[in-house]
Amino acid sequence: MLCGESQEPDLDLDLDLELEESQDPEQPCSQGHRASLSLYTQEGGSICLLCLSNLISDPRSPTVHVSYALSQLSHALSQPQFLRSLLSFHPYFLVSSLVRALSSFEDDPIAYQLVHIISALCTPAGDSVTADFVARVADTLSSGVLAWSRRQLYMLHCFGVLLNCQTTDPSAYIKDKGALVSNLVAGLQLPSEEIRGEILFILYKLSLYQYASRVSDEADVLHSFCPDLLRLSLEALMKTQRDDVRLNCVALLTILAQKGFLGNAHGHGISIMNSDEADSFMQTTGDGLDETPLESLFAEAIKGPLLSSESQVQISTLDLIFHYLSGENALGKQIQVLVEENIVDYILEILRLSECKDTLVISGLKVLNLFSSAGKSFIKRLVVGFTTLLQVLRYVAEVPFHPVQSHTLKLIWNSISDCPGIVSASHIEELVVFLTKMLKRHIDGEMGMLSETFIMACSIFVALLKSPSSQWTSNMPTLIQEASRHAILASLSISEKDPGQLLYSLYLLKEAYEFSYLDFSTGEHSNMELRTYIVDVCTSHLLPWFAMSINEMDEEIVLGVLETLHSILLSSSDILTTKLAKVLISSSWFSLSFGCLGLFPTEKLKWRVYLMLSSLVDVLMGNESGQPIRDAASFLPSDPTDLLFLLGQKSSDSLDLSSCQSAVLLILHLSCLYDDRLADEKSLLASVEQYILVNSGELLSGGIDSTKITELVNIYGLSRGLAKINYQVPYSPEAERILFHVLTENEWDLSSAMIHSVSLKWLFQQDKISKPLSFQLLEICRKNCTSENQITIYGGNSSYINAKVIAELVASGDNYGAKLLVRLLVKFIEGCEEHDIIAAVNLMSAAIEIFPAVSDQLCLHGISNAIQTVLHNSIHSSSRELYADILLLIFNILRSVQSKAITDDESWVAVTMKLMDSLIPAESNLGQNHEGLLVLGILSLILYYSTNEALTEASKSIVFNTPLITAINRTVQEACSKGPGLIEYDEGSSLGENLILLLMLCYFSLRCLNAVLPEAVNWRTLCGPSHTTETFSTINIQCHDLCRLMHFGSPSVKLVASYCLLETLTRISDQRTRKHEKLECTMSYLLSIMAVLEGLIFYRDIRVAMNCGLCLSVILGWEEMQEAKVSFKNNWFRVIVEEMAMSLAVPCLASKSFINHLKPAVHVTVALLKLQKIPGWMRAVFDDPCISGIIENLQVTSVSPEVVLLFRALLNSKFLKADHIARLNLILQACRKNMYNNSQENLMDENMEKVSASDDKGKVCKCLIHLMISESCLDIKFGGLHNEHKRLSAEIEMFLRNLTVEDSS
Repeated sequence: MLCGESQEPDLDLDLDLELEESQDPEQPCSQGHRASLSLYTQEGGSICLLCLSNLISDPRSPTVHVSYALSQLSHALSQPQFLRSLLSFHPYFLVSSLVRALSSFEDDPIAYQLVHIISALCTPAGDSVTADFVARVADTLSSGVLAWSRRQLYMLHCFGVLLNCQTTDPSAYIKDKGALVSNLVAGLQLPSEEIRGEILFILYKLSLYQYASRVSDEADVLHSFCPDLLRLSLEALMKTQRDDVRLNCVALLTILAQKGFLGNAHGHGISIMNSDEADSFMQTTGDGLDETPLESLFAEAIKGPLLSSESQVQISTLDLIFHYLSGENALGKQIQVLVEENIVDYILEILRLSECKDTLVISGLKVLNLFSSAGKSFIKRLVVGFTTLLQVLRYVAEVPFHPVQSHTLKLIWNSISDCPGIVSASHIEELVVFLTKMLKRHIDGEMGMLSETFIMACSIFVALLKSPSSQWTSNMPTLIQEASRHAILASLSISEKDPGQLLYSLYLLKEAYEFSYLDFSTGEHSNMELRTYIVDVCTSHLLPWFAMSINEMDEEIVLGVLETLHSILLSSSDILTTKLAKVLISSSWFSLSFGCLGLFPTEKLKWRVYLMLSSLVDVLMGNESGQPIRDAASFLPSDPTDLLFLLGQKSSDSLDLSSCQSAVLLILHLSCLYDDRLADEKSLLASVEQYILVNSGELLSGGIDSTKITELVNIYGLSRGLAKINYQVPYSPEAERILFHVLTENEWDLSSAMIHSVSLKWLFQQDKISKPLSFQLLEICRKNCTSENQITIYGGNSSYINAKVIAELVASGDNYGAKLLVRLLVKFIEGCEEHDIIAAVNLMSAAIEIFPAVSDQLCLHGISNAIQTVLHNSIHSSSRELYADILLLIFNILRSVQSKAITDDESWVAVTMKLMDSLIPAESNLGQNHEGLLVLGILSLILYYSTNEALTEASKSIVFNTPLITAINRTVQEACSKGPGLIEYDEGSSLGENLILLLMLCYFSLRCLNAVLPEAVNWRTLCGPSHTTETFSTINIQCHDLCRLMHFGSPSVKLVASYCLLETLTRISDQRTRKHEKLECTMSYLLSIMAVLEGLIFYRDIRVAMNCGLCLSVILGWEEMQEAKVSFKNNWFRVIVEEMAMSLAVPCLASKSFINHLKPAVHVTVALLKLQKIPGWMRAVFDDPCISGIIENLQVTSVSPEVVLLFRALLNSKFLKADHIARLNLILQACRKNMYNNSQENLMDENMEKVSASDDKGKVCKCLIHLMISESCLDIKFGGLHNEHKRLSAEIEMFLRNLTVEDSS
């Protein structure tokens, strides 16, 4: 394949390259070489390979011939057929001659042609041909025969091209690797940048192949030359200004750094070079060896590439630095040297100018992250580029899972933590916005986030909160509020996978809460909102999650949650802290805490649990109440069973034991208060009894403070009370005796105690301790009177209230609460202790306001006797304050007590007589003051109860009281005499309020007389002129006086007078029907009454209008009126009926207010339809179109009792046709079905108006008006309180019944 040395070069080869197309392919070339060595080109010519080889391998060949021949060969190689023939038949023929040609000519174009041809042959030929080239070129370079000439440069370049084409490790084809590497390393000392660049590339490729495929037992050639290679490479990098050389050098150094050679080379000199190489080196450089430390040399070398305008050079250099500093043998000194050489500044400048190119950002941040271990020297330089870091953060924050997100955040955190002053208010706001956005996108699922990134984000938030500039960020609380929310919610969702995130989010939450208390320029309102939000996060998210996941978390998480909650409890005693404490304690915090101790019984967790419990007690009970728990925390066990065991030991044996027992009692006391007991009632009772028995000596000797007594009472009483409710549990009578003795002989304060409702009830069920309980009630009365203390009751719905504990006790009726209260009041009365009497009376009134059932219990236990005693005691009755409070108590009792609970009628008669005596000391002073108005209200209530067969004798004493009758008549006549001026006297005036109460007294008197003495009154005498009537011996008002009051009076007077008139006319009608009597009044008298009533049919108060309509219905039903045919002559009746019919038939033609007042007109219309002789105009009004229109407008949901009543009257009067009846039947059936499906009733408020001493006097009137309305005719008939459903159902039933009767007839 190769030409021998005896072959003569053919200088005329160029002539043989131009072959004729007619030449015979089988003929040899012009030099006589055989035809098989000639390859034909696409143009028809041929190339003799032997001639070509002889020409290019002869150094004496003219360069122009060689260049021409190489160009022809290069052109032929571009032809597939020629190339295929050459590689198929003569693949290795030209290898030797091409390599020899490369080393023979110092001509750049020829060299580039040769390299191009070699590359063209190697690419398609495969590794075998390439390996032959590699071997020959390597041998040439290893031999050093070319010295450092241009031909050596060509050979180096060719070798680099060959290595770049090689796909496998070329070291197998290199015979003397050591000599090759030695020559290459020595060549790095040459001043030629081209040669150094080629050598660096070759060394890079050799190292790349070597370390990629090297077996373990193969000798590492590069390692033996490493110190020299490193130093010379770094010097070359430092000196060169060419980016291609920099890339080659950086690539080589990166490989060496990855293998750890840079770290191993520290401290070594150039000791591997032999003497000849050293001499050559000295001759080349002219200087001695550079003794600069390798670290410094490296730092200087990389500055040039870092300043390069080529981004790839910068990226490669940054990667080199990264591998240099992250190797196993990297030393802190290396990092320190680079920092001191200002490499950090170079990198920050690269990042600033990088325009956030991803590769530059990643490489730069990775290196800066390594530099962070340099400490303060690094931070000093980093802070200068803080704004650059923010610029980078803007970019990486938008990319999910960006590889340097955490690095960027860590560098920012280092800057802020070590130099808090570098961040301005604008920086803080920008950072918080960026990080909050990241967290929000993370929790929304838009962008993932690595754990390290999340942790660093939380850390930066905390650092910003501690920065001085945060005080100038006005919206900092708002920003941090949103951030903490996203952080805690995100960490809770993945707490099992990554507990570290939760710890840092809890840390952020805690620091944010502390930040809200700092005295910064941010508004207190914003800080309060932040605190409120954090507490809400703890109660709404953190606490529920903690309770559900406690069995799945580790101790570190438990400690983190406890520490966060504990820090909030310790922060300040404000309303938010109290809110958190209440939520914790109501969420079974004791069970949760000891459950944690059961899972992790470590000393650290035990300390945290007990310290937090002590803080919880401080917040809930105040005054450092949790100190006993803190004092004994180191001695307390982790198991609740052991706590009970400790409680049963004799405390005198050890001071530590006594301290532990105090803590245990406090823990059990608080846990019992919130129904979070640490043991069942049986075990709890046994433990407390054991404590009482073994420590009886100390207890009986008085060696126990008030606090411990209340704790014992609460725990013991709760255990006994629950045992009584659930099942009978044996108890120790001796322990009970000792406890009762302690309660009797020692001072303790129930009024200031925190006690469970069950425990308190059990306590008041014990008759043996009635004396100490009475004393405690006295204290409660006094404190309730002064409002200095709030009694706190727990269990069920716990809350802070005034006197609610007493109200609940007395109202339940299964204890001695009511008995003790009444007994206490009697004791005060006997002792003439006015202040205490007032306190007891006020407590009773307050209790009645809270629980009206208290009135029943007080009456059952003789409160009337106590009231009688007070009123008949001249000393007490002379006290205006006491008298007012007693009146208020009587009023509150009577407005809420049930009739069956009023048993002692004699005492109530005495009370009633005393009240009436005080009401009318002089005729001119009837009800002209607050006490007088209360008395009138009380008298009205007494009359009210007489209708329910209670207080009948007391009622009789009222209705037959002559001075009261005279005073009422005088007041009524005075009011009537004012005529139109009466309108000015409403409930806001003295006369108006007095008149209203007197009218209500008259109303209830009428009701009382009808119920108690139905035959004692001639009701007909009330309907006639004054001169024809007799002097009345009962409380009543003439009909015409009532009409005057209705016509001229204020709205309230109109209302009460209308009820009085309706009641009077109803009683007259009943008496006439029962006795078949005639009226004693003239027709003109009745017409005058009717005129007043007709004028109020459309009054704005529907209650007044309804009463007037009902009154007219009653009067129209009287026989005298029908005989006089008043309805035929009265045009006002026609107007009323026509307006009502039109509004029902065509609702859009009437105003809304008029439609709402149709009910009174319906009753008038029904009364007219019931007359024996119906006015003729009625049929003209209710013609077929009108009735059809009314039916057409009816809807199932809008049918009212009055409408059904109207149609029933029309049906009975034969006004309805068959089609009317059919359509009505369908509507009413659907209406009844709708009522069954929708059972919600629109009832009036059944709660009567509560009255207190400080309330407006008008509330007494409101209370009585409520009773009066509930006692009206319609309400009594249909169950009270305007029960619309009952009335409607009854009317529909009667309509259908009448329809059935008509059909059957």
